[in-house]
Amino acid sequence: MALRSICRSLRKNKSILPMCNPCSHLHSHSTSFGFKEVREDEKSRMVGNVFTSVASSYDLMNDLMSGGLHRLWKERLISKLNPFPGIKHLDVAGGTGDVAFRILENLNNVGSRAMRDNRDDSIPEETQIYVCDINPHMLNVGKKRAQERGLGEDKSLIWVEGDAEALKFEDNSMDGYTIAFGIRNVTHIEKALAEANRVLKRGGRFLCLELSHVELPVLKELYDYYSFSVIPALGELVAGDRESYQYLVESIRRFPPQDKFAKMIAEAGFQKVEYENLVGGVVAIHSGLKF
Repeated sequence: MALRSICRSLRKNKSILPMCNPCSHLHSHSTSFGFKEVREDEKSRMVGNVFTSVASSYDLMNDLMSGGLHRLWKERLISKLNPFPGIKHLDVAGGTGDVAFRILENLNNVGSRAMRDNRDDSIPEETQIYVCDINPHMLNVGKKRAQERGLGEDKSLIWVEGDAEALKFEDNSMDGYTIAFGIRNVTHIEKALAEANRVLKRGGRFLCLELSHVELPVLKELYDYYSFSVIPALGELVAGDRESYQYLVESIRRFPPQDKFAKMIAEAGFQKVEYENLVGGVVAIHSGLKF
């Protein structure tokens, strides 16, 4: 009430109106970092610090937090992508390589089946899977994992340090775009979606796997307890970092609900937008096509 009264009195005196602008300036240039409000130019740095801190234990923590289910969720993501030999694909926020490795494995299985069926009568265009991440520490983890899998020299894998909101790729250059557990961490979701639409070719598919919102009351209550009581404690025990996992939990709650996010995807220019809830909405896979 006091703040509204101050702003009303300032509006009466136009000569000192600019003094009220810092209030609106803070609002228009602030964003969420978990449950906190921070300046937009601070969020990317703060998110960067989170992922620098958790990079070395990221995959282990994913296994622990999801009970290994994240592997099945990513397999479902790849099945919706339905990659083909010669695909030019962009995986954003994919630094540890988890999605990219699964795409390659899927393509290798397709190639093996084609050879068995004697259908490998033409040489496909070279497959290119770009793994893009804003955090170099996450990319280093991915490159190390690629070496361990014998993929260190695989020319199909291309590692790129880059920002989801300002991609370094040409217009209409990608057949597919995936982002798994990453879009809620960008400062401007609408900019990331616009960039996804820009780089995709006509007919290209956008796919987003993200932790989302549970609607069933009983499950929601259990999920909230697990999220706020168990996950930060796990982060402290395994990664020695409670605060980063507290942020990750809070960022899920600040992410738009499934219907609203689907509308944002459509507003970015995608057609046939739909989503699939997994585990009652604990995660959702959103998809759209560029026509």
